[in-house]
Amino acid sequence: MKQKYILAAFGLITFFMFGCSSAYQRQQQTDYTQYVNPFIGGAANGHTFPGACRPFGLIQASPVTGAIGWQYCSEYIYGDSIIWGFTQTHLNGTGCMDLGDILIMPATGNRKRAWDGYRSSFKKSSESASPGYYSVTLDDAGVKAELTATAHTAFHRYTFQKSDSASVLIDLQHGPAWNENQYHSQVRSCEIHWENDSTLTGTVNNEVWVNQQYAFVIRFNRPVIDKIELPMDEREKGKRIVASFNMKPGEELLMKIALSSTDTEGARANLTTELPGWDFDSTCQTAKEEWNSFLSRIEIDGTPDEKTNFYTCFYHALIQPNEISDVNGMYRNAAGKIAHATGNKYYSTFSLWDTYRAAHPFYTLMIPERVDDFINSMIDQCEVQGYLPIWSLWGQENHCMIGNHAVPVIAEAYAKGFKGFDAERAFNAIKRSQTVSHPWKSDWETYMKYGYFPTDLIATESVSSTLETVYDDYAAADMAARMGKKEDAEYFSNRANFYKNLFDPSTQFMRPKKSDGTWRSPFNPSRVAHSASVGGDYTEGNAWQYTWHVQHDVNGLIELFGGEDAFINKLDSLFTLTLVTDQPDVTGLIGQYAHGNEPSHHVAYLYALAGKPERTQELIRQIFDTQYHPKPDGLCGNDDCGQMSAWYMFSAMGFYPVNPVSGQYVFGAPQLPKMELHLSNGKTFTIIAEGISKENKYIENITLNGELYTKNYITHNDILKGGTLIYKMRK
Repeated sequence: MKQKYILAAFGLITFFMFGCSSAYQRQQQTDYTQYVNPFIGGAANGHTFPGACRPFGLIQASPVTGAIGWQYCSEYIYGDSIIWGFTQTHLNGTGCMDLGDILIMPATGNRKRAWDGYRSSFKKSSESASPGYYSVTLDDAGVKAELTATAHTAFHRYTFQKSDSASVLIDLQHGPAWNENQYHSQVRSCEIHWENDSTLTGTVNNEVWVNQQYAFVIRFNRPVIDKIELPMDEREKGKRIVASFNMKPGEELLMKIALSSTDTEGARANLTTELPGWDFDSTCQTAKEEWNSFLSRIEIDGTPDEKTNFYTCFYHALIQPNEISDVNGMYRNAAGKIAHATGNKYYSTFSLWDTYRAAHPFYTLMIPERVDDFINSMIDQCEVQGYLPIWSLWGQENHCMIGNHAVPVIAEAYAKGFKGFDAERAFNAIKRSQTVSHPWKSDWETYMKYGYFPTDLIATESVSSTLETVYDDYAAADMAARMGKKEDAEYFSNRANFYKNLFDPSTQFMRPKKSDGTWRSPFNPSRVAHSASVGGDYTEGNAWQYTWHVQHDVNGLIELFGGEDAFINKLDSLFTLTLVTDQPDVTGLIGQYAHGNEPSHHVAYLYALAGKPERTQELIRQIFDTQYHPKPDGLCGNDDCGQMSAWYMFSAMGFYPVNPVSGQYVFGAPQLPKMELHLSNGKTFTIIAEGISKENKYIENITLNGELYTKNYITHNDILKGGTLIYKMRK
C-alpha cells in the first residue's frame, strides 16, 4: 500500500512538473490578464461588475454606484460619478438582482451623519480594474480603495490621505432592490458580535430573489478604537456600524471579509485557510496567476481589440457558477440545512435557461475539471427540493425562467464521457424532474394530455414553455438511450416531438394553441412577451424568435416548412423584418433576430444546416462587428452569467453547439487568424483561418489534419484528439 501511495504521489508530481509545464511557460511568456477589461458590459444593459474575484469563487468584491431598479442588477453603472461603497458578492450580467452583501465604505470626518451621507464622488481617471483587482480614489473621503479576493474572502486595502476620524461604514442592511421599500425591508434578521477589538462576526438573513442566509467574519489589521451604530428605519433589521481607527495620513487600513453559507465557524475556516496573512500585494498577484492559469488555455492571434473582446469574454464566462461550499465541503442546502457536498464542492448560480446553450458546452471543452462538481451540485439540489435546479442562487431555487435546463447540461456531460457523477442518480433526477409535477411551471399532466401547454390553461409563456421543455425531453431521451433504458428513451423521444403540435402551417410560426385544438386569435408574431411579468405566450421574445427553437431536430423543423427553400425564405425574413420594441431583454436586433437574448443564439447557424452556409458565415461576421465592442457599453444585452461571452468564443473558433447534447459543433465562420486550444489531456487543437480579412469572410474549404473535411459540423471528440483545423477563407 505504501508503495502505491509513493507511486501515486510521484505520478502527481510528474503531472505538475511536465503536464502543467507548457501552461506555466505560456503564463511566463504572456500575461493574458492584460487583455481583460472588466469594465466591458458595465454600461447600457450588460449588467457586469468590475470588481475583484477568483474563477468560480464565492466572492466578488466590487463597487456600488446604485442599488435600486433593474439597471442596477450588478450595482454598477460605468457612467455614474458617486460610489456608495463596496459589496462582497455580485451577479454577473443577470436580468434580476440579489446578493450585494455587506457594503463597506471608508470615510473621514463627521461620523454621525445619515447612512447615505457616507457616499463619495470619484474621478473615472482614478478607477482601474483587472482580473482579481480593483482600485479607485474616493474624493470626498480622501481614501484610495483597493480590492482583491480569494475564493471565499474579500481583501480590502484603504490608504487614508487624510485621517480626520478615519472610519469604515459596515452596512448590513444594504442589498440591490427593485424599489425603495424593498431596499429597506429585505433583511429579515441580523446578529453581530464583536469578538475583540479587530474582529466582527455575524449572520444575516435576507430575501430579494432567494431567501439567503450568510455568515461572516470581518477582521482588521489594527484595533477599532470606537464604534457606533447608525439609527435604523422602522422597516429595517440590518445594522449599520461605523468603526473608527487611529490613523495617520498615508497609513493603510487592511480588512478581510470571509463569507459562508453555513455559519461563522465556516466563515472563519475559509478565512484562516485561504487568507491567514496580511499581504495584499501577494494575494493580488496570486489572483492574477490563477486567472492566467485559465486564460492561457486558449492562445489567439488578433488585433488588440479582438484580444480584449475574446479574453474579457473568457473572464466573464468563468466568474460563475460559484463555489458556495466552505473549504471543508459544507454548505447550506435548498432546505436551509447544513450538508456536505458530493465531491466536497458545491456550486450554485446556475442561470441554466441561458447557460445550457453555450457556456456549459464551453466548460466541457476548456474547463472539464469543474463539470462533474457542477453536475453533482445539481443532483444534490434535486434530491433536496424534488426537482433539478431551474435557476439556483446561493443554494436556493428562484424558479426564474422556464424549462428545466439542468437536464440537457447533465445529458451533455454524460454523452461526452464525464464519469465523476453517479449516472443512475443523475438520470433519476432527470426523470423525476420531467415527470413529477411541482408548482413551478411543470404541469406534466396537462402537457401529456394535450401534447403541448395550452394557452387557455397555462397562465403565461405557453409556446416558449412547450418548446423549451421539448428540448429537455430530447436530452432525457438521449441519456436514457445511452444507458440502455429503452422504455424511458421511447417515452421521452415521443415527447421530444411535441414541438410539431404548435406549428401552424398557414402562418409558418410556432403559435399559441388552445385546449380545444384551435389557434389563439388574434395573432401578431411580432408582439414581444416578457416572461411572467408582462404575460403572453413567449418568454422574452416573440413568435419570430421562438419558431426556430427546435435545436434537436432541425431536419424535422425544415420538413414542417415544406423544405429547405421555404425554411430559408422564412429565415431571411427574420433577419430583415424590422422589430420595434422597448423590452429591455430583447436587444441586439438584426431584423427580428435579438442577439441580446439567448433564444436567438443558435438561429444564425440554422442556415448552415439548411444548405446555405454562406449566409451563416456573413451573419456571424455581422454579429461580431455590431454586437460586441471593447468598451463599457460593448455588450448588446445582459452577459447572463457568461452565455453571451461563450457565444462569442465558440463563434470565434468557427463553430457553435446548436444542439449541445449531440456533441456536435455546427460550422459558422472563424473570426480570428489563429487559435490554439490547450486541452486538459495535454493535446492542442489549432484553428487557422487562412487569408481571413474584412473581405474574406466566407469559407472556401476546411481541412482537418491535412484531409479535406466535408461535414457541416465537427464533434467534441474530434477536437479532444488534438490536431489542426484549417479554414481557407475567400471573398
